[in-house]
Amino acid sequence: MLSAFHLSRFRLTALSLIATALTLAACSAPPSSPSSTLPLAPESASGYRTDLQTRHATHHMAAAANPLAAEAGREMLRRGGSAIDAAIAMQAVLTLVEPQSSGIGGGALIVLWDGKTVRTYDGRETAPAGATEKLFLQADGQPMPFTQAQIGGRSVGTPGVLRALELAHQKHGRLPWAQLFEPAIELAEQGFAISPRLHLLIASDSKLRNSPEMAAYFLNTDGSPKAIGTRLKNPALAVVFQRIAKEGADALYKGAIAQEIVAKVQGHANPGSLSLNDLQHYRAKERAPLCTDYKRWQVCGMPPPSSGGIAVAQILGTLQALETRDKRFALAPMKPVKSNAPAGIEPAAQAVHLISEAERLAYADRAQYVADTDFVPVPVKGLVDPTYLASRAALIGERSMGTAQPGTPPGIQVAYAPDRSPLRISTSQVVAVDDQGGAVSMTTTIESAFGSHLMVQGFLLNNEMTDFSFIPEENGQKVANRVEPGKRPRSSMAPTLIFDRQSGEFVASVGSPGGSQIIEYVTKTTVGLLDWNLDAQAAINLPNFGSRNGPTELERGQFSPALIRELKDKGHSVSEIDMTSGTQAIVRVKDAQGKASLAGGADPRREGEALGD
Repeated sequence: MLSAFHLSRFRLTALSLIATALTLAACSAPPSSPSSTLPLAPESASGYRTDLQTRHATHHMAAAANPLAAEAGREMLRRGGSAIDAAIAMQAVLTLVEPQSSGIGGGALIVLWDGKTVRTYDGRETAPAGATEKLFLQADGQPMPFTQAQIGGRSVGTPGVLRALELAHQKHGRLPWAQLFEPAIELAEQGFAISPRLHLLIASDSKLRNSPEMAAYFLNTDGSPKAIGTRLKNPALAVVFQRIAKEGADALYKGAIAQEIVAKVQGHANPGSLSLNDLQHYRAKERAPLCTDYKRWQVCGMPPPSSGGIAVAQILGTLQALETRDKRFALAPMKPVKSNAPAGIEPAAQAVHLISEAERLAYADRAQYVADTDFVPVPVKGLVDPTYLASRAALIGERSMGTAQPGTPPGIQVAYAPDRSPLRISTSQVVAVDDQGGAVSMTTTIESAFGSHLMVQGFLLNNEMTDFSFIPEENGQKVANRVEPGKRPRSSMAPTLIFDRQSGEFVASVGSPGGSQIIEYVTKTTVGLLDWNLDAQAAINLPNFGSRNGPTELERGQFSPALIRELKDKGHSVSEIDMTSGTQAIVRVKDAQGKASLAGGADPRREGEALGD
């Protein structure tokens, strides 16, 4: 007799096949032109679904970037599991069905609400003990090309996601650890249909054929990508999951699997220094959450080594200071307007202007100050101080400032050179709310598409070391985010939980993949939910936009010529690019009688789904 999960898997396979037409349309589109600071990333390839509607539930809900993962999360919630139980099951399935974005060979940042307290768990990768600040410098002292740095063992950091999930489960799990891997084991053994998105990403990565393991798994014997709908089995990964289910995270960090990871990293033509000692001594960390006030809400995110929590807090705080200074700069009245683009709506040009300007300021500070606080004295309190943000807001006017300079927040202890690293794209996102009101937002990654391109026992190893600055110093000053042994690279991941400031009630769980663009995506969705009173799906559907302290970026094909003209009239340099977010959100809503329920949405730019009961 088939399990409930197995039955639902056949239904979800059909969903993947239905989406084939969208993928073929995406394949026939002309290749996108990257911005001057952003290499063309296979993770940017996607369509835009126009049939998604907000999902509603009364008990629990899970959302992930792939429907098979979302179904695994819901299955754990149906068994009485907690939000973190659902997240663990979703991560295991994503390792299998979305291998290009995240997996047990990578890292994750987790923001969790247990019904009483917000907690955060840092599963960010660490630099091996043998790494030096010159890791990505060539013989002439110049930084090496990104692909040269990415492919192979050089870029692999010590994985952290399993340790973080294990730590969170020890404190907040309700189901036995072993149960959480059952859906992933079943899918790995029985197979799953290659989705349109996975097919497209396989087809667009010319480096896969250079890895014998990846070529055998993803490609046909003639080197062509396996077709959409091909049933892909991964017995090696099923065995790994079985060991993890039985032995805990130690199965990955000690013994035969750990030895194979090290051999793969050190034995590659582009070798890294990751050792058994690095794996055995890795520790996930519980850190104090970064919670700041925004109007009538409290917004909680990750502290460093993530820059995402700080940046989102800075952007929202700057917008609030703008509104306090001059009501003409208030976002609340700026409702999105209807458009003929696939999203169907677009923000007002003034809103795009103000949010982009606030983001310029935050990204300038990010490059100057933010790194792993275990190594660098980051002035976190100063960066989100309302008085400091009011001084930053005073720099915003009716015309774009172009390129912002970092500010001088209180609490600076050391002068650093700015990090001028190119801004990259990657990652996945899961959110869940359980029967008892607990909630989680987890952003998880192996960094670039298909990570380091090293495959061990059916899963991929990260290339997270490339999130460090390639250049360790400039003009005699160290870069805060330079490579150091044991250090965690700066991240843009911004898993976020939102609360009503007066009552303390949970309001929303939100987050997105997208590398350095995550901050833009989470900010847009948060503003859509809080300032514009959009439902979960509509807030996610909003066209993506913002600035990473370069051009004002607009999601290609989603904005009207009139809005673009208005931005240019305000002095913006506009760049229309692919902005393939993968935002998931679950919002607690109340009806006229005050009865609470859940409303969830998934990003139309990927294959995700929100599922609940």
